[in-house]
Amino acid sequence: MSAAPLFRYKDGALPNIAALTYCFAGYGAGLYLITTSSWLLNAAGTLLLAHALIVSAYFIHEFAHGAIFSKPQLNDAMGEVMAWITGACFASYQGLKEKHLRHHADRLDVVTFDYREFLARQPGFVRGIVLALEWAYIPAVEILMHGFVIASQYKSGDAARQRATSIMLAIRITFFVALACISLKAVLLYAAAYLLFLQVLRFEDAFQHTFEVYATTSLAPAPVEMVRDRAYEHANTYTNILSNMHPLLNLMVLNFGYHNAHHARPAAPWHQLPDLHAKLYGADMTQVLPARTLLASYHKHRVRRVMQLDYGHVAPAGDRADSFVGAVGVSFLTAV
Repeated sequence: MSAAPLFRYKDGALPNIAALTYCFAGYGAGLYLITTSSWLLNAAGTLLLAHALIVSAYFIHEFAHGAIFSKPQLNDAMGEVMAWITGACFASYQGLKEKHLRHHADRLDVVTFDYREFLARQPGFVRGIVLALEWAYIPAVEILMHGFVIASQYKSGDAARQRATSIMLAIRITFFVALACISLKAVLLYAAAYLLFLQVLRFEDAFQHTFEVYATTSLAPAPVEMVRDRAYEHANTYTNILSNMHPLLNLMVLNFGYHNAHHARPAAPWHQLPDLHAKLYGADMTQVLPARTLLASYHKHRVRRVMQLDYGHVAPAGDRADSFVGAVGVSFLTAV
């Protein structure tokens, strides 16, 4: 009996080897460049580090769908590696994976931590700080969500999870202390790269759906009355590609913007999505919202979307995204 191929798809070897090599090499090179004395190299290193984190995060999504390797165990193992690189390692990877797959099965934005309800219970000045940071393009909600993931491990009552979280925290703190010993400036630049990374992911997440939000700590299916059909899924999913005219630019986010094609065939790998989109939708632009049409809305609604549950709506013509408020706090990196 012949051994199973390494990659799930025959055309997957070259693009995946190249992209994975870029993730690891870019992360390492970015780290080196932010420790140098040259501000020009520091700037290049910050951007390279941020982009390596972005691609690594989207590989988590690919691994969760089993779209890269032929063996599920290898997809899961590499998903955990990428979770470590991107700081999504404090929650169970299996929990992250199951929660994201629920998003596909139930056609809802399934979240564990309802940050809006949390902020509503806080003193006004706390909400004011969060909103002020969001106004200044600091992704405060995403930082809050990451903090919740860590806190939830200690509230779980599971001694093994608490111990594992403490070990991971100790390792990551040691890493940043060591980096600070090399260059304190490098720690600040790493923080800048991480904030840029979060901002890019949340821009992509903001405009891919007008789903309903379902907050639950359970992995059980959503109530039957909340589960939506395929027609709803397609009509409330948007392809927010970086460029329609220059499709190679979409590789910057591992083709994550081809979201209707992804929801139509969740196991299709990133490198097949442009062709799949063309096959399924051709020249139909009904669900396509290129990034340039979304930037004004992203800016305009950056404070409003924090507390508004309704994502707004997409107009059939004209400035289609003007009333598209968008989502926040739905990252697959903070699913528990």
